[in-house]
Amino acid sequence: MTERRHELRRHPWQVRDSGQLLLVVAAGVWLVASVAQTAAAGLRDVRTAVAFGVLIAFGEVLRLNLPGDRESAPIGFAGALAYALLIRVGVNHVQYTAEQVVTVTTIGMIVGALPHLAVGRPARVSGMASRLLCVACVAYIFRPLAGHAVLAHWGVAFSLMTSLAIVALLLEVILTALMRVDEQRVLFRVALVDEMRVQLPLGAAVGASALLIAFAAEVMGLAALAVFTAPLLVTQVAFRRYAGIRATYLQTVRALARVTELGGYVEAGHSERVSRLAVAIGRELGIHEPQLLELEYAALMHDIGQLSLHDPISGGATIFVSRADQQRIAELGADVIQQAQVLGAVAEIVRRQNEPFRDVQDPGGFPDPAGEERTGPPMSSRIIKAANAFDDIVGSSLDHGRAATAVQQLRLDTASEYDPDAVEALSRVVNRRSVVQM
Repeated sequence: MTERRHELRRHPWQVRDSGQLLLVVAAGVWLVASVAQTAAAGLRDVRTAVAFGVLIAFGEVLRLNLPGDRESAPIGFAGALAYALLIRVGVNHVQYTAEQVVTVTTIGMIVGALPHLAVGRPARVSGMASRLLCVACVAYIFRPLAGHAVLAHWGVAFSLMTSLAIVALLLEVILTALMRVDEQRVLFRVALVDEMRVQLPLGAAVGASALLIAFAAEVMGLAALAVFTAPLLVTQVAFRRYAGIRATYLQTVRALARVTELGGYVEAGHSERVSRLAVAIGRELGIHEPQLLELEYAALMHDIGQLSLHDPISGGATIFVSRADQQRIAELGADVIQQAQVLGAVAEIVRRQNEPFRDVQDPGGFPDPAGEERTGPPMSSRIIKAANAFDDIVGSSLDHGRAATAVQQLRLDTASEYDPDAVEALSRVVNRRSVVQM
């Protein structure tokens, strides 16, 4: 419990912000109004409502975590969209309202969330709220038109339903991006691009499945739910395996990074602190998630080259050793990482982490051993350099004055050693942390 409290104090950018609460409240208000309306009018097409409610609940039970700690329920979302877009089941027109769609979707989500709560997993209410709002928007646009004669034309119905499915998927991306802006202090344009890159491939499968279920129900009846959910289930299994492999990869890197701590080469928790601080700085500077992942790997393993030293550096603080020793540690660490053969970019970040931001003798470039000019170190290397120096000075201390002094010390070296942008981003991250501690 003490460790968890310490974690929240050190990293307040991971604490839930008011944006998520606002989203949940909006969904809750909409839900209460819909339930009241449905209760007053009575539940229509009960058999269809139960079938889709069961499908939504099943999808929530099987929800998965995507890269970047994203939560998604593809089957449940597809089922809810299909229910909102349904026109016929067999030869019978469905007559339910948008309020009933919201009510059935919510009940399905709540039932599907219960097994997760029973085993101690979080409910992820904000993710459920965003999906509910997307489905509600589609339902309130489409349900009044569902019995209109114009939708008897297949082409018109397909165009309208496809457009609404796309709107729902884009709205979910936007809502999720806004939540990540609040939660992680990332730029909105960066969050939006990252969400589209991760969510839209799976979203395309969700939208296609919803449309197939809605159209096939006219011919196959409710059996269409089982038939056209199966391909989405296979897709979800593939995404789950990918997410599992990525999580295992990160755990392996974290375990490897701890070797330097267990061997007494660096202070306990140093690699983890530098990693989290570097990722926070990267978000502050607008770095996209693929590069952030490489930055996180590199920051975790930035000191692994110290294992080659005969005698550990006092306190493991590389900032206090000579430039030649710093570079030797970086080179050896990069060579170790390079052996993995899939972390070439990470190895290059580690290799160049100790290079000065600017060559005082030749500000226009850096001399290369081959005699050619090359540019300064990559941004990720500059971030690690600043984050590592800060932690070498401050360590595990939570003292605000000590942190402010460390930032000021780094500012004095921005003429050559440290990237001014990285140092200023570091300052903003540290200031936010100090405000939460107070």
